[in-house]
Amino acid sequence: MLSRRTFLQATLASTLPKPNVVIIFLDDSGYSDFHPFGNPPYPTPHVERLAKQGCAFRNFYVPQAICSASRSALLTGCYPGRTRMFGAHGPGARGVDPKFATLGEVLKTAGYRTGVFGKWHIGDQPETRPPARGFDESCGLMYSNDMWEFHPERPQDFPQPLQFWENGQVKIDRVTSEHQPNLTRWYTEHATSFIQRHRASPFFLYVPHSMPHVPIFRSPEFAGKSKHGVYGDVIMELDWSIGQILGALDQAGVADNTLVILTSDNGPWTSYGNHAGSTPYRESKGTGFDGGTRSACLMRYPGKIKAGSVSTKALCTIDLLPTIANLANAKLPANPIDGLNVWPLITAQRGATNPHPYYAFSTGNVFEGVISGDGRWKLHLPHDYRQLTKIGNDGAPGTYRRTEIGLSLYHLERDPYETTNLIDKNPQMAKQLQAYAEEHRRQFYSAP
Repeated sequence: MLSRRTFLQATLASTLPKPNVVIIFLDDSGYSDFHPFGNPPYPTPHVERLAKQGCAFRNFYVPQAICSASRSALLTGCYPGRTRMFGAHGPGARGVDPKFATLGEVLKTAGYRTGVFGKWHIGDQPETRPPARGFDESCGLMYSNDMWEFHPERPQDFPQPLQFWENGQVKIDRVTSEHQPNLTRWYTEHATSFIQRHRASPFFLYVPHSMPHVPIFRSPEFAGKSKHGVYGDVIMELDWSIGQILGALDQAGVADNTLVILTSDNGPWTSYGNHAGSTPYRESKGTGFDGGTRSACLMRYPGKIKAGSVSTKALCTIDLLPTIANLANAKLPANPIDGLNVWPLITAQRGATNPHPYYAFSTGNVFEGVISGDGRWKLHLPHDYRQLTKIGNDGAPGTYRRTEIGLSLYHLERDPYETTNLIDKNPQMAKQLQAYAEEHRRQFYSAP
């Protein structure tokens, strides 16, 4: 039987207005691409505004620094090892098994209007595209914009045309370099229209931009605007897009009841040199080092998240689904999930601690290690990884070599760049993290 206090809390939660949710998910954006996380030579005023009105999370992680795996983790609240969503899936891939509910499906059952405008990349079959996965409205690409006939290295791998979809139908059968400069603008126009049309009901808006993933394009209005090359122009247009979305929330009168989250699916693809972003951390996209898995993150929810604040608490994308479901008074999916409600951490409640003992990270189907739940320690299991040997230029990629790391322990507070292996000096911490890693391996990577 419910206590009177629990009953009153449940009654209050059911009568409060449900918050709108906006998630802007950039593709391959570097940790340092925007102020205030970095100091790029071009302005990003709208991202700075978001930071001033919300909280900058400086230790925000994705569990895998590759497109499909990262997006799946965000939308399902599950580790890649659970969904078997590893790496980047190509055209025609089935993607996430429908038995794993998406955030769109979770919120739709709670009365939300749902829209996704951008790069999907977690399924390219009728049962795994957005209309079948809980989204009322959708437009964009089903996979990365480089998976097309003009790929600089492997055009033979993508003989089919790159298509632009809208609400379950192909709108542009063959996307070319004439269309790519419009992607950021098209996604933005759909997003702002969605906000205006659904201001009277709770809504979930997911904007997974195609940029700044190569090949990079900006609209004519932003050509040369940054005075620091095409990449700077692309970032300035993304900043403009963020400003348009924030402005639409203001105009619709719903900004005060909207949680806005801005982050990236992984770190920069530094192989592309001047067509890639930057990170202060070790390595980059496609590795388990922080240059790949640590993404700049901003969250704004007026009156709930302190304006102008900074958090160094460790968080991960797998926690967004259960946290948002809790805010929306929505039921968690019937399938198992790995994320937990971290709203007390996000809102900096006194005494709040991370409910996870660890976060796991992987690359492809290789489980590589764990980070302690407090974000202080990181254990790499022995594994090989790609290391950049030559930087590319103007859209041409560089080259990599395979190298190895042995069992390694890093203190991320004192050594965020993962330079000094402390495995021999901290045997107890190493033993604890190894135990967590073994537990994770048994659960997600052992043969059935």
